[in-house]
Amino acid sequence: MKSRLLATTTIIALAASACTTTMEDTDMATASGLPQTVEYDPEIPAATSIFAEASPLYMHAPQFDRVQDSEWQGIIEEAIAIQLAEVEAIANNPNPANMTNTLVAMERSGQVFSRAYSAFSQIVGANINDTIAAADEALAPQIAAMNDTIYLNPQLFQRVKAIYDNRAAMAMTPEDAMLLEVYYQNFVHRGALLGDEAQTELRDINERLSSLSTQISQRITTGQNQAAIVVDTREELSGLSDGQITSAAQLATERGHDGKYMIGVSNTSGVAMLSQLHDRDVRERLLMASLNRNQSGEAGTLDAIRETIALRNRRAQLFGEPTHANWQMYDRMVSDPQAAIKFMADMVPALRATQDREAAVLQARLEQDGHDFQLAAWDWPYYAEIVRQERYSLDNEEIKQYFEIDRVLEDGIFYMAGELYGLTFEKRSDIPVYHPDVSVYTVFHDGSPIALFYFDPMQRDSKRGGAWMSNFVEQSHLLGLRPVVTNTQNIAPPAPGEPRLATWDDVETMFHEFGHALHGIFADQQYPSLSGTNTARDWVEFPSQFHENFAALPEVLQRYARHHETGEVIPDELVQAINRAGRFNQGHGFGEIIAASLLDMEWHSIDPNQPAPTDIMGFEAAALERIGLRSDLVPPRYRTPYFRHIFEHGYDAGYYAYTWTEMLHHDAYSYVEENGGMTREMGDHIVATFLGQGHSKTYEQMFRDFTGRDPRVEPLLEARGLIPGETQPGGASGVL
Repeated sequence: MKSRLLATTTIIALAASACTTTMEDTDMATASGLPQTVEYDPEIPAATSIFAEASPLYMHAPQFDRVQDSEWQGIIEEAIAIQLAEVEAIANNPNPANMTNTLVAMERSGQVFSRAYSAFSQIVGANINDTIAAADEALAPQIAAMNDTIYLNPQLFQRVKAIYDNRAAMAMTPEDAMLLEVYYQNFVHRGALLGDEAQTELRDINERLSSLSTQISQRITTGQNQAAIVVDTREELSGLSDGQITSAAQLATERGHDGKYMIGVSNTSGVAMLSQLHDRDVRERLLMASLNRNQSGEAGTLDAIRETIALRNRRAQLFGEPTHANWQMYDRMVSDPQAAIKFMADMVPALRATQDREAAVLQARLEQDGHDFQLAAWDWPYYAEIVRQERYSLDNEEIKQYFEIDRVLEDGIFYMAGELYGLTFEKRSDIPVYHPDVSVYTVFHDGSPIALFYFDPMQRDSKRGGAWMSNFVEQSHLLGLRPVVTNTQNIAPPAPGEPRLATWDDVETMFHEFGHALHGIFADQQYPSLSGTNTARDWVEFPSQFHENFAALPEVLQRYARHHETGEVIPDELVQAINRAGRFNQGHGFGEIIAASLLDMEWHSIDPNQPAPTDIMGFEAAALERIGLRSDLVPPRYRTPYFRHIFEHGYDAGYYAYTWTEMLHHDAYSYVEENGGMTREMGDHIVATFLGQGHSKTYEQMFRDFTGRDPRVEPLLEARGLIPGETQPGGASGVL
């Protein structure tokens, strides 16, 4: 993702938020001749925390300034108890089940939990400390148990099943029908049809998996921080800018290495500075520190991953599924694991040939400089950057001077949102935030306020890696709630006194995450379970990737790409260089993504009737060999020990989604180009067909509604240089 994690706040249960319904219920009691409705007024314990009621702040923004770190665990535990009492009351309703007293009641329940946990989970991800980490670890199994108590409640499932079995006789809107389908599928997926003994074991598995997930996540963050390398002299940092060297000195001082320098790793295998560092030994140390993290010591994740894989396989076995992937992919646009694998595996031969061809170019380039060593993984980014600059006159440090973060946001992203969708933004200073780096904006649509948007761009030790979007408040017509959304990134901080600048990759990620934000901002569903970004893994990344395309649109780019000192618009030659280099180095860029995606599928396609692998790194090595890409030169974007997506974020058997939705967005954007480009008419069409539709329709239908056709893979392959496309200026090919 550009490592982005989808990034909504964790959806704990379907009962976690609220909405409204437009249907007039067919009373099943009346239809079946059963007794008529009786009075039912169950007692629910009252909440005592500030989350007992909706926040009094504008649009119910979280009151971060009203909660101490030590209070969060008690707040969430109380919210869990209230959630369970609400659901138990629904399950025990003596009246025959109907949409209103069961599914809509479920949608109304859990408001205290939703308010509290959405705020807490963002702090866990973006501003963690020892107290928050301990609370997170203690709460994880309790939340898993809450989930199971809901989904494995036999009385509740029988109510859902009664409505589902009677659906043919009911008058429902399409969204009502989708809600019912989603509820029923989720209950079955979570074990409602299993026997008592299997359900008992399933509860134990789920609780343990939740604890392991939290443990792995926290250790990945620790491992990333620990992997920073110490460099003794300034000379060894030759190739870095003065600002980067100053930042390295500052980091070293902060961590007790006065007079030295420290370079940190990123959440991914690769590290941006590998493309700049002249010193080959430093490059090797940096990449190896990144690749070998989390394999031992206090940050080691291997034991937890080993247990996680075994438990996932046992769960698949309980459900009679051939693999964990089969169990996990039940609600996806691509529900067959073999179809997802084939989609990616079909690209491997052309991608491997591209890697081999690019490696030969880089080997020749380093030999041109008089070197006689063999190209290694830590050399690839460095020599690729040399070739990039020679072919395209592309200097990343020079380009960075034109991307001041706030200007990219306010003059670029907000401009695009205005032209396409009629949105405007007003910065606020009256909303409390969880960290001083965070900014808050009111979002207006055609002059009317519709949402709040939080922006947290800078990297810090208290923030996990990657980038994500989440909801503090889920859109809900039933409760009159408007969306309150946040974007979080990890842009390298500047040296003291220097401007906050972004790389081109950072800029694209900003547009990407704002695409997720728009998905939440334009949510317009009756039911929060179907609202905004509450969609499948292999759909939710489509709206976000789709909006990356507008970052390089000339009329957008010239608005925000201005030199931070002179205000000069980025020169045409630099823009042309960016465009020409768009398909450059695909053997590396696309190769690391496909390798990680197929590695994920390897881990989750193990026969659960066979013993789970005990040698984690040995299994990974064998899997990468089977995949057939040049993992010796192009490591997967994430190695198993720090592959947070598949061990915490729900992307297990789902990392392929980034490539699948990349296919969708390239094809969808070709429709934009063919039909007038960035116009308000186009924006209205986008909102009406998919951006504002949540999961109110099938994913296939939404794509067809927008483009008038089923998705095509060719635009992706052309964009990635895997099939011939238009020749780039000067006859340059799209690969190295």
